[in-house]
Amino acid sequence: MARILITSAIPYINGIKHLGNLVGSQLPADLYARYMRARGHEVLFLCATDEHGTPAELAAAKAGKPVADYCAEMWAVQDELGKGFRLSFDHFGRSSSPRNHRLTQHFAGRLADANLIREVSEKQVYSVADGRFLPDRYIEGTCPNCGYDKARGDQCENCTKQLDPTDLIEPRSAISGSTDLEVRETKHLYLRQSEMRDQLRDWIDSKTDWPVLTTSIARKWLDDGDGLQDRGITRDLDWGIPVRRGTEGWPGMEGKVFYVWFDAPIEYIACAAEWVDAGKGPAPDPGADKDSVWERWWRTDKGADDVRYVQFMGKDNVPFHTLSFPATILGSGEPWKLVDYIKSFNYLNYDGGQFSTSQGRGVFMDQALDILPSDYWRWWLLSHVPETSDSEFTWDGFQQDVNKDLADVLGNFVSRITKFCRSKFGEIVPEGGAYGPKETALIADLQTRLDRYQGHMDAIEIRKAAAELRAIWVAGNEYLQSAAPWTAFKEDPDRAAAITRFALNLIPFYAALSEPFIPDAAQQMADAMGTDLIWPETVERALSRLAPGHAFTVPDVLFAKIADEDREAWAARFAGTRG
Repeated sequence: MARILITSAIPYINGIKHLGNLVGSQLPADLYARYMRARGHEVLFLCATDEHGTPAELAAAKAGKPVADYCAEMWAVQDELGKGFRLSFDHFGRSSSPRNHRLTQHFAGRLADANLIREVSEKQVYSVADGRFLPDRYIEGTCPNCGYDKARGDQCENCTKQLDPTDLIEPRSAISGSTDLEVRETKHLYLRQSEMRDQLRDWIDSKTDWPVLTTSIARKWLDDGDGLQDRGITRDLDWGIPVRRGTEGWPGMEGKVFYVWFDAPIEYIACAAEWVDAGKGPAPDPGADKDSVWERWWRTDKGADDVRYVQFMGKDNVPFHTLSFPATILGSGEPWKLVDYIKSFNYLNYDGGQFSTSQGRGVFMDQALDILPSDYWRWWLLSHVPETSDSEFTWDGFQQDVNKDLADVLGNFVSRITKFCRSKFGEIVPEGGAYGPKETALIADLQTRLDRYQGHMDAIEIRKAAAELRAIWVAGNEYLQSAAPWTAFKEDPDRAAAITRFALNLIPFYAALSEPFIPDAAQQMADAMGTDLIWPETVERALSRLAPGHAFTVPDVLFAKIADEDREAWAARFAGTRG
């Protein structure tokens, strides 16, 4: 049994996320966590809301609420939506937690002691109309690199280029839209990432199994222009973690807070401590304090040396998790666990364009659950996850795939065989007859496919895994159609009984394999067959779980087909106005 630590990119607190956000980190991470648990491994799956920085302040101001109240309310909303999509977090935390405050200030102190933080007097944009300095994300303008006209002052989300606010063309205040901006002098702290360039490059070069998307983005930041630059880690904001050096004050930094991209990744560690504080973790060993429970996941001197740490994120987050956060970890000089594997994703586009939070274009998580159960979305998103290139959601494609894969293949198989058995043998697994060449051939085929499926899941090759799972479902349908127990029953009831018994045994087999993708339907299948969700050791053994006389019930329809009129109505509804 392995120990697997899994984190997904933590979403901003400012509003409900769209499906592109969901499939870019949290949903694939959940798939992997569910699979690893099913295989018997010890898993800790963590996520949180990212509550500091400009988005939180702007969203709270727009809502007319104190920022702390707004964040608390939106955390509850995001937590509930995560549960709606069956995201199986062991803990869903908050970057504003006391744990993250203490840990962030601790790391800052360690980095300062290592001479990896320097104080810089710099010129910063000041908005006369707003009466305040504007941190990076409070400034919008045109990217000098790609021409995107809504680039932020820290990064262009279109081309991912790192920016300074003064780089922007025609900058404006994101608060008021005012262009009455001045450049004034202020002081900030910088993390001396450039001092760690060689160490970071060696570490990234050692990750020969990482996706090309991940390593190419990291190396671009290391080598483009003058290479990895020192990074400001403080901001002039009211909401955030106050700048302190461990437990001590920081002269000259009064009234400032740490930059969100410094404190947010540290929340991954703090989240594990919150998990224990919330009473969710196991009891500590006799004589040990409760911190030992989470430290065994995060400190290599406390047992984390045998942990495999896997991160999931969209490509826009890669630079901070391959460079800035590792610089913090390595620079601290303490034995914290570094990530072993980063699974990064491209973008999911929406029906010929981009998802847009501001324009309400595309489907948001709350709206998705309002119109269809989560399994519909989970299956489509994971089977089309943008692993090697951007992918696109279209309503035609969504309808076609859901109706074909879920309704016509999996759902139809379960319905046909259970209803046939009920009509001819009752709601019990029939006895009589023996398996023959068709069953032997299918067992061999399914074992090959199971091995491939597990290989793809182990390697986090999600689209390939989904395709193999679909092929496993199809194989059962083809067997049922070929063996035709309804025809065999007329001439050889014992043979029909054997076919039916074999096909019924496929249902708990399918349920176990499908659970990481479609957990609700998997549980429904298992409940109907009176079984637990148990990962198969071998196909042959799995297909003998239901003995003659075992009782079952015919389940309700697993997946209703999406009608043309519903597809058309949804396409119009989500075309661009957030309702």
